[in-house]
Amino acid sequence: MDMKAEMPLTAQDGAARILSRIFRDYPSALTVRLWNGEKMDFGNGKPEFTLAFNRAKPFRDLILHADPIRLAEAYFSGTVDIDGNIYPAMELKDYLKSLDLSMGEKAAFLFIAMRLRDEEDEGEGWASWRWTRSLPRYSKEMNREAIGFHYDVSNEFYKLWLDQQMVYSCAYFNEEKQELDEAQSNKLDLICRKLRLKAGEKMLDIGCGWGALILWAARHYGVKAHGITLSRNQYEHAKRKIAESGLEGQVSVELMDYRDIQGEAVYDKISSVGMFEHVGLKNLPLYFSTVHRLLKPGGLFLNHGITHDEDGWNKSIETDFIAKYVFPDGELDWVSNIQRQMEKSLFEIHDVESLRPHYALTLREWVRRLEARHREAVEHVTEAVYRVWRVYMAGCALQFEAGYMGVYQILAAKRVRGLLALPLTRRDLIT
Repeated sequence: MDMKAEMPLTAQDGAARILSRIFRDYPSALTVRLWNGEKMDFGNGKPEFTLAFNRAKPFRDLILHADPIRLAEAYFSGTVDIDGNIYPAMELKDYLKSLDLSMGEKAAFLFIAMRLRDEEDEGEGWASWRWTRSLPRYSKEMNREAIGFHYDVSNEFYKLWLDQQMVYSCAYFNEEKQELDEAQSNKLDLICRKLRLKAGEKMLDIGCGWGALILWAARHYGVKAHGITLSRNQYEHAKRKIAESGLEGQVSVELMDYRDIQGEAVYDKISSVGMFEHVGLKNLPLYFSTVHRLLKPGGLFLNHGITHDEDGWNKSIETDFIAKYVFPDGELDWVSNIQRQMEKSLFEIHDVESLRPHYALTLREWVRRLEARHREAVEHVTEAVYRVWRVYMAGCALQFEAGYMGVYQILAAKRVRGLLALPLTRRDLIT
């Protein structure tokens, strides 16, 4: 394709030619709409979404860099829109990464791209939603601010698309069509049954979120439950729900870092749901040893968290995106490495369950509910924040479906001599 020999008469003609080459081998179907209103269809079949360039600049950036993160940032800023089905749009990331252009094509694209300008190219002036703080990695200050960055955007925003109990972790579906509220109640009860909670026991929930698990455990199993969180919004919400439930003498919550919990052999049972991903891989020994210190001999610990299919947390487009826009302190690892760290901290592992398909279902339901309440969402957060959450949750759903990410519940005990008083089988967990 000798684009230099056939120079376009106008910049728009050049843009059309570039699009024809970029999406020549696109495996699905999409519509591209340029800032002048021109539309072009690519791929086979009926397009499920439209990629709309509202300005010349993001199109020029796509030509010059073919960078999925730049394209995502343009979407966050509103200079690009994604209308229609978000899931096939997420596939653009891998397609752009796979583009193999000749030197002649790149040179021609560069020449055309430099001619693509509009009167609003300079000074966009939008406040991007991204992590910009420079703090010591996994210091208490860094973790506190990173948690606030993600969780303290607005309780009202989260209420729009979470279940009634505001559980922000993988649900547990008895069937694919089960309602989210029921599936989240399933998950809360499953954790309590795995921990074999008994009335009068002391339970700690590390990273308790909006308090759903500690309230469920106290109400249904009669334990004395305590939760900690680093999110001010979650803390205030949990305190209010505890008071409304009349459980102040049985349930408590603190705004606290796990490293600051005092005591030894304090709790009969400890849970941690969707929290250890924020610890940092280098701090896993400290995290697990802290849990071990707080747990009574023979006590049970359930760690529920996300993993991925690589050894360690390596730099990639996905990890860069997560660090900038979603979880600045997030790091994942193989589930086998997590178990190894638990065993090195003197835990005996009793049960491991994969919930990967459940998280894919959960995320798709969150996206559906968020999109359905778009207008209400932007009354509580900016359009940019809404778009970040839409992209990150849809992308995660695809990652779980493809097997790049997993989620596991690992049940372990603080080692003791002899046998633990646990059932011989898992029959008691099956409802």
